[in-house]
Amino acid sequence: MAEINVTERKRPGRVTISQDEKLLVGRHEAAEMLSISRRALDYLVTNKQIAVRHIGARVLIQVADLRRFSRGDHPERLAG
Repeated sequence: MAEINVTERKRPGRVTISQDEKLLVGRHEAAEMLSISRRALDYLVTNKQIAVRHIGARVLIQVADLRRFSRGDHPERLAG
């Protein structure tokens, strides 16, 4: 009898991104990153100082925007 060579299919691995490499974070985590309250973060979002993205019911914020805000690169300051 001939031997049958059957290759076993591997399941795709789960992609994990470390905390330092995250692209988007939720409101709670964003507030923690800026060391402010969620209410203060909501104020910044309402006044369009920090942009948000809505994915389903979730409100997500780009980490790059949080870093830019924390450095003080605010468009309203640059214009004046």
